[in-house]
Amino acid sequence: MASSNFIDHVRIYCRSGNGGPGAVSFRREKHVPKGGPDGGNGGRGGNIILRGNTQLWTLLHLRYRKHVTAENGEGGSGQRSSGADGKDIYLDVPLGTVARSEETGEVLVEVTEEGQEVILLPGGRGGLGNENFKTATKQTPRYAQPGEEGQEKLCVLELKLLADVGLVGFPNAGKSTLLSVVSAAKPEIADYPFTTLVPNLGVVAYRDHKSFVMADIPGIIEGAAEGKGLGLRFLRHIERNSILLFLVPADADDIKKEYEILLAELRKFNPELLDKNRILAVSKSDMLDEELIEEIKQDLPEGVDTLFISSVVQSGLQELKDKIWSLINA
Repeated sequence: MASSNFIDHVRIYCRSGNGGPGAVSFRREKHVPKGGPDGGNGGRGGNIILRGNTQLWTLLHLRYRKHVTAENGEGGSGQRSSGADGKDIYLDVPLGTVARSEETGEVLVEVTEEGQEVILLPGGRGGLGNENFKTATKQTPRYAQPGEEGQEKLCVLELKLLADVGLVGFPNAGKSTLLSVVSAAKPEIADYPFTTLVPNLGVVAYRDHKSFVMADIPGIIEGAAEGKGLGLRFLRHIERNSILLFLVPADADDIKKEYEILLAELRKFNPELLDKNRILAVSKSDMLDEELIEEIKQDLPEGVDTLFISSVVQSGLQELKDKIWSLINA
């Protein structure tokens, strides 16, 4: 998939419909003197609704839709006839979409399930017709309610990919290679930094026809929180992951130091990420012999399960999947 097709952030001006006004009307029929008020209610203004759709995984289809306006409700009329409701506007979005107010940053709604419908902006209520205001002492009310105005807001839609496992590592740590080996995903793989420019998702097959979803997040570097490299633009996609899988290549100068740098960058982005389950995988371990592996084990970070894997010769991958599955179901 071309990187230009992955859109995870759009701005849309939204306006829900106004409610229709209630009617002021009196029954006028032959042989029915003083028929009384019969003004109907106005219709509700159209809502703007977000709807979860598993067939989508990017906001590309909304990129050029800058304005979304719902219909106004129709006014009421005589004979207690209510006006029609304004037509709702449905915006299909991928699962994991968060809508915020650009002005305040407040989270308005989130969509996390297939078919889930949440009202982003409700339409205005229709006004009551004068038929609703008659009483024993006021039998000819000559007023009705106006319709309630709809809401308007500049909304920001952000996508946070839903995955069980998020891959975290420096560029060229082997994240894309691992994803291509354990799943059917085909991310671009090359021997230069930042080959992966957008997140990639893959479904990893496990025992007994089970599976889990793995997300390859573009590499981060030291200083990413200050905007170096690709910065932290894509780290929002691992906020919803159950497990963080750190990949550090076996030929790194200091495996422990690289792991701590990655942790520090995540902490700067969102300290809550450190509360997630973590696994450290030393990739490209086919370059190591048993003696060197034992030597490296003496200086590994504490408090995290560490595995030695090789995507090229496919060693340690089943053990890694077993570990991931046990943490997913813990």
